[in-house]
Amino acid sequence: MLDAEPTSTTAADRLDRVASGGDPSGKPVLLVLHQVRSNPGHIGQWFERNGHALDIRRHFAGEPLPETLEHHCGAVIFGGPQSANDNLDYIKQETEWIGVALKERKPFLGVCLGAQMLAKHLGAEVDCCRNGCVEVGYHRVQQVDQGRVLGALPAHLYQWHREGFEIPHGADLLASAEGAFPNQAFLYGPAAVGVQFHPEIMHVQINRWTGGNPTRLLMRGARPRAEHIADHLMHGPRVHAWLDQFLTRWVDGRLGA
Repeated sequence: MLDAEPTSTTAADRLDRVASGGDPSGKPVLLVLHQVRSNPGHIGQWFERNGHALDIRRHFAGEPLPETLEHHCGAVIFGGPQSANDNLDYIKQETEWIGVALKERKPFLGVCLGAQMLAKHLGAEVDCCRNGCVEVGYHRVQQVDQGRVLGALPAHLYQWHREGFEIPHGADLLASAEGAFPNQAFLYGPAAVGVQFHPEIMHVQINRWTGGNPTRLLMRGARPRAEHIADHLMHGPRVHAWLDQFLTRWVDGRLGA
């Protein structure tokens, strides 16, 4: 059976659930998305299965970010077509807001654009690949932290980006890759992780992304559409199994334990 998208709710419903403390088995998780049709994929599914309400915010559309994460178990900022370098108020505000999670030492996960925002917040460079390449499709990633933080990271992970990040001062490199984008994951402090790849990706999202962005698939470093789908059938289950284990430790604050 194809993977289904996480359940969506209205903004009023989400705010009511947050105000009431979320589901009895856990606090809500803050999920920041960057397009109207975006969804949190397998990450959202994991939190729903484990009793956490999804507090989805589309800050680009005017939904405010919370002043504190006291009532949340953590925060995830996802990818999007924007750049962390865009001169847009909401991009600058989201990047600055990451300081709330860092100051409160709350679990934070940045995915693709979210990781680039985290790197930029910490003073590192985010920029287009200097040789004109992209990473689009499943690509090989090499773990460098011996599983201390990430656990047993799979060797093939889904990518959809044309920018990358430098490792911020004081952060630990967790995963790398050969070629145009060597920095793939890092840890800052006790609980902030940035990953360049998309572990949340589901079959329905791959169909949507590859079907709606044919010109991106023509860029150097992009895999053909049929390869995206075939590779997801091969690698997707392993990635999702890893993500389930990682999020269990992440939400409990047990990274590196």
